[in-house]
Amino acid sequence: MFKNRVNVLTCKPINELTRLRINEFKKLSGCKGTIFFRYDGKIPNFGYSPDGGKAIPLLEKKQRQTMNKTICKTFCTALLLAAIPVVGAAQDDSTSNTSRLTIGGYGEAVYNYNFYSDNVFRYSHSDRYTQSKGHGRVDLPHAVIMLGYDFGHGWSIGTEVEFEHGGTEVAVEKETEETGEFEQEIERGGEVALEQFWMQKRFSKGLNLRMGHIVVPVGMTNNNHTPDQFFTVYRPEGENTIMPCTWHETGISLWGRVGNWRYEVQLLPGLNSNLFNESGWIHNGSASPYEFRPANSVAGAARVDFTGVENLRLSLSGYVGNSFNNDITRAVYSEDSRYYGATGTVAIGAFDFAYRDRFVTVRGNADYGYLSDAGLISTRNKNQTTMTGNPYPHTAVGRNAWDASVEAGVNLLAWSKSRIGDPRLYLFGRYDRYDSFVPAAGFSDTPWAERQVVTAGVNYYPLPQIVLKAEAGMRILKAQYNKEPYVAVGITWCGFFKR
Repeated sequence: MFKNRVNVLTCKPINELTRLRINEFKKLSGCKGTIFFRYDGKIPNFGYSPDGGKAIPLLEKKQRQTMNKTICKTFCTALLLAAIPVVGAAQDDSTSNTSRLTIGGYGEAVYNYNFYSDNVFRYSHSDRYTQSKGHGRVDLPHAVIMLGYDFGHGWSIGTEVEFEHGGTEVAVEKETEETGEFEQEIERGGEVALEQFWMQKRFSKGLNLRMGHIVVPVGMTNNNHTPDQFFTVYRPEGENTIMPCTWHETGISLWGRVGNWRYEVQLLPGLNSNLFNESGWIHNGSASPYEFRPANSVAGAARVDFTGVENLRLSLSGYVGNSFNNDITRAVYSEDSRYYGATGTVAIGAFDFAYRDRFVTVRGNADYGYLSDAGLISTRNKNQTTMTGNPYPHTAVGRNAWDASVEAGVNLLAWSKSRIGDPRLYLFGRYDRYDSFVPAAGFSDTPWAERQVVTAGVNYYPLPQIVLKAEAGMRILKAQYNKEPYVAVGITWCGFFKR
């Protein structure tokens, strides 16, 4: 806004004349022009200049001559402090002095005890495990570091590095009982993943272009996956079972806000049907056992959010793309092959909503998925090579999968004289129902793939960024299977260290 500045330590101008445009000062003084201060080392001069008019002193010469240097400093400093917000608002984003760096993250540390067996045969021989003593676990499901930077002129970047289940650790040890041989051992079986890595150009509030590794906003959990956006200790089970979660791909996204609407459309690589299975449908389809992601086919995703009703969000999202033969090697099938013309088209439609006011929070979702050529993909997957190191499952995959859930919490502290940021204590309940395997024609059903989950618990927010969680729940399968009760506690945080 202005180039000439006043040195408040000496009250000498950097240049001969310093002009400060200060709206707040104008309002107080009634001045409608430009406030200015000049000091030549002997006589300070304060005044204003009406727009387009001649400079008019605010003080007579005798008054100015009697002002001492301390008064000069005080007046000058007051003007500068008043000018700060005006200058910041007026500067172009390429010259702003505010921090452009954003540092944040979220994390979870949990303990759960399952009052049922985790044996792999507990469904095929359920009668053998009715008296299981259960098993306990501690876990760090997600620990995430988020970094962002605003370059100015509409350009920015965002990154998100995720350590799942404590990350991964590999160590080299010298085994004394094996003649001093060196051995490499995996000491922690977690994962480290680059969940987001994108560059964005902002053209306007209604049009933004994002390119790089991005989150696919299909369903409720993928678009709202931080631990303060759901009540349960772990992420909601239904969507986390049948879809990649958090689903992230390398692609291009167009998004924006228009009035009460937010939209996003994405162009992405297709999924890999070789990684589909009966227990998780397409959950593993976005993964890759290689150093790169096969992209022989493309897919599209879209999401629309409506927030025109106070405290309520309504959302629709979807995905469509081919998945068959989208791997490191592309098989060529002749016209007489059963696989000729197969596409493995994945189509997903999803609805979710969230309502939150001071007293209650209610969230819910419904997702339905379809896979074309599911019978052919199941046959091919079951016949894949079983050589050592093969990364693919050898199971059938469902033609359809679906899930629905709802959760509601009541803030027990809302009736006190609380303010924004004060502690909150939610008593909540949640219900999930999902099926990861609705078979294609000619394939047998997998009854244990359909489940209900009932959960109740508490969430305590001592601060808006920190949540202490505790819950008890029951996973209910078909009558021939044992019920699966559990309890879990966790502490989570989500926030920004600098923004």
